[in-house]
Amino acid sequence: MKKYILPSILFVCFVVFTILVKFIDVQPIGPQGSLIGFATINAAVHNFLGEHHFWYLLTQLFGVLAICVAAAFACIGFVQLIKRKSLFKVDRSLIVLGIVYLAVIILYVLFEKIALNVRPVITEEGLEPSYPSTHTMLILTIFGTARYALKGFCKNEKLFFAAQLLCLIIMILTVAGRLICGVHWLTDIVGGLLISSALVSFYSRTNLCNQTSL
Repeated sequence: MKKYILPSILFVCFVVFTILVKFIDVQPIGPQGSLIGFATINAAVHNFLGEHHFWYLLTQLFGVLAICVAAAFACIGFVQLIKRKSLFKVDRSLIVLGIVYLAVIILYVLFEKIALNVRPVITEEGLEPSYPSTHTMLILTIFGTARYALKGFCKNEKLFFAAQLLCLIIMILTVAGRLICGVHWLTDIVGGLLISSALVSFYSRTNLCNQTSL
């Protein structure tokens, strides 16, 4: 079980950081006087970066792409299930990927209901939960796991390298863009980064990359 030490450490870091966000430097700096943890640094970063609609739209696009990527892997797994007529004959990496996707869905719904912090801006839906950045978590987890999952399907090394590079670029732009666009606090992004890192690390250590062709 040594291979799960890093995912466990990352998850513990996320839990500890979440607790700190709830209790450290809590001040009413949010919209309508809402209480925000790590208020001093969150306010400083938000005021410095401001709001940028372009980056918001770009990260929204990445979110749509992430869902499409997840749907593509889900379709591959479903086709294998139909052809091989047994869940146990579906590629191990796809089964583990499905488990990770399920965890993302559960966490996404959970944190959309629990308002540990609220966004620094009021949207059309009013005050919205912002911690962790579920958008960041979704994109980083899907593209982060895709960088490993694609190995079993990209036989061309150059194509595999290009796909990995594209995933990495999208992940970097998501972290930067989600912060720059102004709809999240710095701690929201950090929280999303930590939990997605734990999920991707879990996948990379569980996945044996032993896919076979359809």
